[in-house]
Amino acid sequence: MKRKKAVIALGGNAILRDDASALGQQKAIASSAEYLADLIEEGYELVITHGNGPQVGNLLLQQMAANSKNNPAMPLDTCGAMTEGAIGYWLQNALDNVLDRREINKKVAALVTQVEVSAKDPAFTNPSKPIGPFLSETEAQEEALRSGATFKEEAGRGWRKVVPSPLPISIRESSIIEELLEEGVVTIAAGGGGVPVVRNNEGDLQGIEAVIDKDFASQTLADLIDADLLIILTGVDYVYINYNKPNQTQLKDVTTNELMTYIDQGQFAAGSMLPKVSSAILFAENNPKRKAVITSLNHLSSAIHQGEGTWVSKEKKN
Repeated sequence: MKRKKAVIALGGNAILRDDASALGQQKAIASSAEYLADLIEEGYELVITHGNGPQVGNLLLQQMAANSKNNPAMPLDTCGAMTEGAIGYWLQNALDNVLDRREINKKVAALVTQVEVSAKDPAFTNPSKPIGPFLSETEAQEEALRSGATFKEEAGRGWRKVVPSPLPISIRESSIIEELLEEGVVTIAAGGGGVPVVRNNEGDLQGIEAVIDKDFASQTLADLIDADLLIILTGVDYVYINYNKPNQTQLKDVTTNELMTYIDQGQFAAGSMLPKVSSAILFAENNPKRKAVITSLNHLSSAIHQGEGTWVSKEKKN
């Protein structure tokens, strides 16, 4: 029997809720691991991806606070790898524990993942992803002169550094991830969208200051390993049009063409639902016989068994 292969992208609430301490995040992850174990118990071969936005932001603050000649702050790509490793460890540990308790004979591995992007991606000429602390206009101007960084104002909150958010073109470790899945290993990969790398003039890969959207990285990985299902978890049970308006409507079974029409109407917020919807569209378009689902962690089981959540396919099911 063919094993069901799924890439599942965890939303931020699966990791960080109210308590940003290591213990608080580990407790949130331990709760999330129970939902993931349900799918593993049902025979899914899982690749788990996750965000790291709050974590890398906090780490950057710590790096800046301790920055000195003898203890220099680490660059963004390295901070991304550090948080990917930390969250990967927490997830691995939590899944090991729940699988052991359920007597499920599965191994778990977390893999720091390099995601290749193009140096010619237009995102590099239009940095848009905010990172780090809020600064006053004067502080932002001084830092821009010192480091060459780009800052943008968020109305009423101050100025923040912005970095490029290029699209992934390849995932260096995708073949390793496939091998792990073949061996039955639950694999945690592409955390925080992975560590962005580009080819330099000598043809070598090198890290770059950028942030890759984790949903696009998850979709790229799902394509590369020929996953049967892409599961994108977020804070709501369904994707909605006219969200938070009197005529709000939930989307259930929807085609990629329908979603693209809604995108043209401006139905999805650029910083939240739009990348999730766009990633689901790409996966379904690239794999016409396969589907993506967008739902919440709490509704994961009912999405799989009762078809709840927003299911995206290239064509309407019969």
